Amino acid sequence: MTLEQLRAAIDRVDDRILRLLRERSDLVEQVGRVKEKSGDSYYAPEREENLLRRLVGLNESRLPEAGLRAIYREILSSMRALEQTIKVAYLGPRATFSHQAAARHFGSAVELCPERSIGEVFEAVERGRAHYGVVPIENSQEGSVNATLDRFMESEVRICAQVFLPVELDLLGRGPLSEVRRVYSHPQPFGQCRRWLAEHLPAVECVEVSSTARAAELATAEEGAAALASGLAGEEFALPLLASAIQDSSSNVTRFFVIGRKSAPPSGHDKTSVMFAVKDQPGALAKALAPFEQAGISLTRIESRPSKRQAWEYYFFADLAGHAEGAELAAALADLALVCAFTRILGSYPDTPAA
Repeated sequence: MTLEQLRAAIDRVDDRILRLLRERSDLVEQVGRVKEKSGDSYYAPEREENLLRRLVGLNESRLPEAGLRAIYREILSSMRALEQTIKVAYLGPRATFSHQAAARHFGSAVELCPERSIGEVFEAVERGRAHYGVVPIENSQEGSVNATLDRFMESEVRICAQVFLPVELDLLGRGPLSEVRRVYSHPQPFGQCRRWLAEHLPAVECVEVSSTARAAELATAEEGAAALASGLAGEEFALPLLASAIQDSSSNVTRFFVIGRKSAPPSGHDKTSVMFAVKDQPGALAKALAPFEQAGISLTRIESRPSKRQAWEYYFFADLAGHAEGAELAAALADLALVCAFTRILGSYPDTPAA
């Protein structure tokens, strides 16, 4: 076939895709009317993830899984907007990694609402200013985000999805690298670029701020200042690139939680996050974990945080394989409550693949 014939064939395929999208949108509008009557949520993370898994399994094209998921995320985002405009809070301003994670998960057809702190993201969901929020929970190199863990101690929001975002950090600034005297960033990126900074900028002052985008904003107005941030932040604030991809590990990934007013229903391949405090007695933690070992339930993560209410009192956070409505996990969680001073299920959500 000639180039013109191939392009004509592609145009015909695009015409068929457009007709199918129109047909899909008509069906989605009908779904929206049914949900309006039943009161069901317009965003269904378990349904969306099951759809994506099914399509990945059926995929016989040369499109990689990541590409297929990205295409359908935008389709799902646009279709969801036919039912309701969803508001999603995130740690702002624009161009933060939280902003990128929210856009990656929800697509472009939502209203993204920047907040000044992780606590305000929780508050936006709690008070109904946003339907959902996106908060960082852990980084593959630097571990947990304590501000998020601490906020879960006092909030009734529920985790309903997770998002993995590969993190690439750039050094951004207006002057040459040799003239940089101060670097702004969030505490986590500083930890993720520790070796590079020690080697190339050993004498600079590292100043922690609320977000990487805020760091870029400050660096635009200060001579001799630079920011550790994303390339998107550089574009947003017109900051030239001084050094690219300076994170210490090439496999640097941050995990985010999507928080809402309720957990997601079972998808068939789920994870549950819980928080608990053990009683002050010998072997208390071993007793708390025993029900999961006996049921053969994997703990994929566990850590402790000070309660901030009483000295030497700690809360434990754990991620468990399975859904809280599943018989085995529900029984193990009931046994956990019997031996603990406090327990709370933070949410069950689809166990989506890491980036």
